[in-house]
Amino acid sequence: MDKKRKLIDELQAYLLENKNAHYRLAYSYTKHPEDAWDIIQESVEKAIRAIHKSNFPESINNWFYRILINTSLDYLRKNKRLILTESNVLERMLEHEDHYENIDLEKAMDQIPSEIKTIITLRYFEDLKISDIAIMLDQNENTIKTKLYRGLRLLRLEMEEDL
Repeated sequence: MDKKRKLIDELQAYLLENKNAHYRLAYSYTKHPEDAWDIIQESVEKAIRAIHKSNFPESINNWFYRILINTSLDYLRKNKRLILTESNVLERMLEHEDHYENIDLEKAMDQIPSEIKTIITLRYFEDLKISDIAIMLDQNENTIKTKLYRGLRLLRLEMEEDL
């Protein structure tokens, strides 16, 4: 029992230390704050259940990111949001600040396949190494590199089309 308590404490410390990075990743999938927090909560629940089943890996970072990514993808499959709901439209209209900083990039990112979007997000927005991404996604490093460069090419094409 002491080992499980130690693992839960380690998980808790890790989650508190990396909560902003986890939120950014979940938000990159949903584009909705409440949904991002729901994904994080579900991911934490899955992680705690895994600890109780003795499924705790050596690298907590890679392990939890994998849970978070899979939970995000599951959430998107279950809750496809193709258009903004009326409440979201109203909420955006009432915002006092305009956020224009990365609109073109966000639009382009939304047009590429989710697997490639995940790789780009982890590499460039979360600053993870390709080797870590390969472990998280259970793929070969060369496959990750190929998908990353293909994704960057797709992003460039999407952004050029918008211009």
